[in-house]
Amino acid sequence: MKAEELRSMSAEQLSVKLQDLKKELFNLRFQHAINQLDNPHKITDVKHDIARVMTVLREKNA
Repeated sequence: MKAEELRSMSAEQLSVKLQDLKKELFNLRFQHAINQLDNPHKITDVKHDIARVMTVLREKNA
């Protein structure tokens, strides 16, 4: 997900996206713990997406 795409979203949409990404991260960590995750790099990608969403949310609130 690119920052430009996130900036075009409303604050409510970003909050929903943030919740979805956090759920996805939880599921990925769970899969990784029971050795069912094929690509562990996906965890890092989701963390970066969460950081991007949080950054754009802070920009909109400031």
